[in-house]
This record gives sequence, C-alpha cells and structure tokens, in this order.
Amino acid sequence: ILERMNQSIAHRGPDEDGFYINDKVGLASRRLSIIDLAGGKQPISNEDGTMRIVLNGEIYNYRELRNYLEKHGHLFHTQSDTEVILHLYEEFGVDCVQHLDGMFAFAIWNEKTQELLLARDRMGIKPMYYTHLPDWQFIFGSEMKAVLANPSVERKIDLIALNEYLSYE
Repeated sequence: ILERMNQSIAHRGPDEDGFYINDKVGLASRRLSIIDLAGGKQPISNEDGTMRIVLNGEIYNYRELRNYLEKHGHLFHTQSDTEVILHLYEEFGVDCVQHLDGMFAFAIWNEKTQELLLARDRMGIKPMYYTHLPDWQFIFGSEMKAVLANPSVERKIDLIALNEYLSYE
C-alpha cells in the first residue's frame, strides 16, 4: 500500500524513492535531487537509528543551522537540509520548526517515544494532507491522491469540511 501511495506522486520526485517500515509506521519519500545529490536519499536517520525523517521542501538557512548543530556535537552523514531538521529536532524537540526558514512539509518518526511529528511551513507553501481513520490509522501525504491511494480511505465528501473550506479557505 505504501509503495502504491508513493508511486501515485512519482512526478513530485522523479529521481528516487525511499522507504522506512517497522511495526508501527511506514514512511515513504519521492526525491527531486537538488541539495546533496549523492547522499541525501530519504528517509534519513539520526546517528543511532532511532529517528527517521522525510521532507518535501527546501530549508534556506540549513548551512547556518548545520554550523550551530556541529558546534553542539551533532554528527552529520549527508550534506542535505533534511538531515539538519532531524538534528534540530534532537536539539529542540517540536520547537525545531521555529528555527527553520524555508518551504517545507516533513514527518519525523521518533522510535524512542513512539511519536510522529508532522510540520509544514507557516505559509503552507508545501502541502500536507492527512486523515485519521477509526481503526487508529493515520495516513498523510504531499498530495491528496497519495492519501486516496490507500484503500482504507473512504472516497466521500465531508459536507461540514467542504462548507468550512468554502467559507474560510
């Protein structure tokens, strides 16, 4: 199912795909290689493999953030802006987003705490669609078609949500 969801948005990242799956979470990524062409394959993990991140976007101030994080003992294995976010999360927790300048939507899975963090830029330049199903599945993606590629997601219109969207955008 995760492969089908990821394939539905192949046009967003034609250069490569990547997956991380365990018994609690599945993360997938489509990549358009811009920064760190050779080493930035996602999902990216932290040093001990207890956290994973996928990113859609670009962090403009990642070099300054990387310098700060290196001075505070973080070790990097790529040159990517994606890895910078992961180390920021290790340093600041959910407040990591306060330090980011850019357009982004990302997900971080923390194996230690069994928590999933989703975040996107303040202007919503990079989209994030999600649904929470009655059986406790939480499904998200960069496009609605990725979410709808999961057969557990009903294809019916929520009239209340439609009214709120048309009223308030």
